[in-house]
Amino acid sequence: MLERTNNAGCMPRPARLLEALRSRTRDLHVQAERSGVIADILRGQATRDGYALLLRNLLPVYHALEEQLTGAVRSPPVRPLVRPELARAAAIREDLNSLAVDIPALPVLPVTTEYVDAIVRAGMGDGGRLVAHAYARYLGDLSGGQILKRLLARSLDLLPVELSFYDFSVIDDVQAFKADYRAAIDRAGDVSEDFDAIVEEGALAFELNIALSVALQAEAARGR
Repeated sequence: MLERTNNAGCMPRPARLLEALRSRTRDLHVQAERSGVIADILRGQATRDGYALLLRNLLPVYHALEEQLTGAVRSPPVRPLVRPELARAAAIREDLNSLAVDIPALPVLPVTTEYVDAIVRAGMGDGGRLVAHAYARYLGDLSGGQILKRLLARSLDLLPVELSFYDFSVIDDVQAFKADYRAAIDRAGDVSEDFDAIVEEGALAFELNIALSVALQAEAARGR
């Protein structure tokens, strides 16, 4: 397999975008699982209020991501990644309504605004850096998100209508869908104006997710 060299001229990167993203974010992925509200969920220590706060802060993130992806749909690297069955903003709103949450009463944290701003910036130019955010969020939702769904249902006794965020039942074969989406990410790398920029954006996406998770944990603790 041929390799690309990063901008610093050292540490060659894989030639395929998916593997480059995986390699660049591997340690960050582990950190994300061990940090903040995600760690609480994995340990069975989440609360309903904490879950509602998580959803409230993910809502603008997904709204921005889906808006930017749709706006860049004519861009060659973005087009194959715009899949209506992955859209989560409406599902998050449904969950918040099912939880009987007063949405405006819940705070949108500063790091959420920072995350949204990063997604908007990623949509500039050919929009190629949005690929990194789609990789971090959607593939995560289809994979690790399903573990979170089971744990939340068990620890908080949540009903399916309160876990729509993690429901991808409109996809007949999730494993085949994920394989196709991964291939689309590689195709995006082949036609992108800046392969390395997408890889670094992937690291930023994970760093923002970690920062959000930690901030949500702290905010939930203040509300107890």
